[in-house]
Amino acid sequence: MKYRIEKDSLGEVKVPSKALWGAQTQRAVNNFPISGIKMDFPFTKSFVSSLGLIKDAAAKTNLRLKLISSKKSKAISRASKEVWQEKHHHEFPIDVFQTGSGTSSNMNANEVIANIATKYAKIKVNPNDDVNMSQSSNDVIPTAIKISAHMDLTKKLFPTLDGLIKSIDDKAKSIKGTIKTGRTHLMDAMPIDFSEELKAWSSQLKSSKEMLNIIEKKLLELPQGGTAVGSGINAHKQFSKYFSQEMTKLSGNKYKCSPAKNFYHELSAQDCSVQLSGELKNLAIILMKISNDLRWMNSGPLAGISDIELKALQPGSSIMPGKVNPVIPEAVAMASADVIGNDVTITLAAQSGNFQLNVMLPVIAYNLLKSINLLSGSMNVLSKKAIKTFKVNHKNLELSLSKNPILVTALNPIIGYEKAAAIAKKAYKENRPIIEVAAEETDLSKAKLKKLLDPSKLAKGGI
Repeated sequence: MKYRIEKDSLGEVKVPSKALWGAQTQRAVNNFPISGIKMDFPFTKSFVSSLGLIKDAAAKTNLRLKLISSKKSKAISRASKEVWQEKHHHEFPIDVFQTGSGTSSNMNANEVIANIATKYAKIKVNPNDDVNMSQSSNDVIPTAIKISAHMDLTKKLFPTLDGLIKSIDDKAKSIKGTIKTGRTHLMDAMPIDFSEELKAWSSQLKSSKEMLNIIEKKLLELPQGGTAVGSGINAHKQFSKYFSQEMTKLSGNKYKCSPAKNFYHELSAQDCSVQLSGELKNLAIILMKISNDLRWMNSGPLAGISDIELKALQPGSSIMPGKVNPVIPEAVAMASADVIGNDVTITLAAQSGNFQLNVMLPVIAYNLLKSINLLSGSMNVLSKKAIKTFKVNHKNLELSLSKNPILVTALNPIIGYEKAAAIAKKAYKENRPIIEVAAEETDLSKAKLKKLLDPSKLAKGGI
């Protein structure tokens, strides 16, 4: 490989001759050969794009404040646009596990954009003095975390969440009136309408989205303008206001950005990331519940519950011919477990807000974006390959209902709990329908019992 010599405040560094980055990026590449997970990793691409958006908006803001020449500002904006359009993501080679402030990634963006802008302006554009003007890594990286999380939340997670909710609601509508045995403690319980079971899942997901919508708005309250410690040193007093306006314009006026209420808060703490991660964890737990319900209902096909049949997607065993497994719910459950682990990492990282700066910002960004992307992908496959395609085993539902001794619960107001319990035990012991045993043990006619123990009526509740 051919190299060129670049210089920074520490001296000379060998940089690959074709690389757009400079000395500080190369030092970070040399210093952090830790995970091999780069900042252009699929889960963190939006983070790199957000750096481009920030540099673009900053260049436009500095021009409005007459702090930079029009020539340099336009060149920086043009170069930054190429970054947020993902044309140079391969120029971001730094490991996720780097300096805790994310300074290395900020300088990576500054150097790449400066080199491209120099070509366009035909005059030297400096990464620190020009591209990073009115900024610090300490406000750029927290802003990038918010912007990238907002991008992935609105463009990836919300559409797939809405899709999953719709597929569940559509399925619930299609099976309305199908009565099945309810289960508590994994044991037979009173009957329910199958559609109500699915509506409960949908209700959970809708509740989660309500919370995510609240947090989403907080992601647009930007720390940019706090610079080094929150005081805004080396930034114009109007910088944060104009910057937010420029970010709003870059979104096509779709999202209204505003300066954070307190820059010291935003630089030293990652409360919003913790709140978002917490709700992502909650969403993961909801998906795990849905996945496990599907697995249990699909269990069998002969020795299990077998309420439903998930679509066969692939052979389930390398040794047992004909075996088919619930692979989609299993995959979603694993992704959900990973999201729960990510939340632990973010929680611990957020505790490193020492005095005026959190020093675990890159790992917060990585795990937050990873969680959003994992959940987005999981909900997409769960909707399309499990919810939409499963079939109801009506014969199994009817058979389990006919033998369910817990139906006797409906007789409690008539014959009392003790008598009803004795009937249930006898029916279970003799493996007989509850109506037959109740007819023998009470003075109620079979016709009356059929009316009282009709599963479709019991599923509606009431006395």
